[in-house]
Amino acid sequence: MNQTVSVTIPKPSTDERLLWNIVFASARNRVLLVAHNLKLFPLLASKPLTLTNICEVIAIQQRPAEVLLTVLTSIGLVQVQNGFYSLTSLAQDYLLESSPTYFGGFLEMLFANDQLCSVESLKKAVLTNSAQVYDNGQLFVSHEEQAEKARAFTYAMHGHSMGSALAWPELIDLSEHKLLVDIGGGSGAHAIGATLKWSNLQAIVLDLPPVCEVAQEIITNYGLQSRIKTQTLNWWNDDFPVADLHFYSDIYHDWSPEKCRFLTQKSFDSLEFGGRILLHEMLYDDQKTGPYPTAAYNMAMLLWTEGQQYSGHELSVMLKEAGFTDIKIQPSRGYWSLISGRKL
Repeated sequence: MNQTVSVTIPKPSTDERLLWNIVFASARNRVLLVAHNLKLFPLLASKPLTLTNICEVIAIQQRPAEVLLTVLTSIGLVQVQNGFYSLTSLAQDYLLESSPTYFGGFLEMLFANDQLCSVESLKKAVLTNSAQVYDNGQLFVSHEEQAEKARAFTYAMHGHSMGSALAWPELIDLSEHKLLVDIGGGSGAHAIGATLKWSNLQAIVLDLPPVCEVAQEIITNYGLQSRIKTQTLNWWNDDFPVADLHFYSDIYHDWSPEKCRFLTQKSFDSLEFGGRILLHEMLYDDQKTGPYPTAAYNMAMLLWTEGQQYSGHELSVMLKEAGFTDIKIQPSRGYWSLISGRKL
C-alpha cells in the first residue's frame, strides 16, 4: 500500500545575496587588473569611445569587451553615455600615468604576484602562519638582495601612497618641527607631501639602498632634493638621526607586536624633547571586527609579511607604554588614520 510521506523543509531566514556578493567579489579585482594590463584606461582618457572602437583598438571581440566594461561601469571606474564609454573622476585621479596619484605601480605588482592570492597560497599561509611572497617568504630579505624586486615594490608603494601623502599633512600642525625622519619611507611620498605643505620642514627618508635610489629619483623629479635627503640604515641596529619628528607609514603592519614595541621605544629614546611620533595605518575598530578593507589588508599581511593590522587602541597602548603622551587618533583620507604621540 502506497503511503504519502510528508516532508517539511525549513526555509532559510535570510536570502543568499550576501554570499553571492562574497563569491563575486574577486571579479572586481580581476577585471581591474586585466583592464589595466590591456591599457584600457589611457585609451578611454583620450576621448569617449564606442564598444566597437574599443574592440578595434584593443583587438578583442565584443563579448569579452562587454564583460570588462560592464564590471568597470558597475564599480564606478567607467561611465557610459549615449553608447560612448569614458573614465570617471576616480579613474582619472588614480589610473592614468599622468596623474601624481597614479595607482598603476601597485596594480602591476598585484598582477605580477597574482598567484600569491590563490586559495592554495592562502590555505598554506593559514596552516603554517608564514608569508608566501616570492620563493622564500622573505619580503625584505629579498629586497635587500635583489635590487630589481626592491625597485618594483617601491614604485608599487609609491602608487598607493601619494593620495594619502597629500592628505594627512593638511590635518596636523607641523609648524613647530624642523626635521621629519620617514622611517621605512620607501619612495619618499610622505616626506614629499609633508614638505610641500610645511615649508619649515626638512626630511630624511630611511630605507634600503635600492629603495633610496628610487626615492632619490622621485624626490628630484619634484625638485625637493635640497629639502629631502635619503639615508640607508638598518633600523634594528643603527641609530636614528637626531630629529624632532618620526613618521611611519604602513610600517607597523609589517611587523609583530614585539618588533613594533621595539621601534616605538627606539623612536621615543631617539626623539628630541618635545618631539612627536606619527603612525599612518589602516586601523581596525577597537573590537577588531572590521572594517572589511582593514581585515582584507590584514589577510595580505599574512601572505606578504610577518605583520598584521592593528586597532587604534593597540597602537595607542604601544605609544603610552614607550612614554609618549598627548596621544591622538585622527581619521585621514579614505581608510587611513593618523596616530600621534609626543615626547614630553
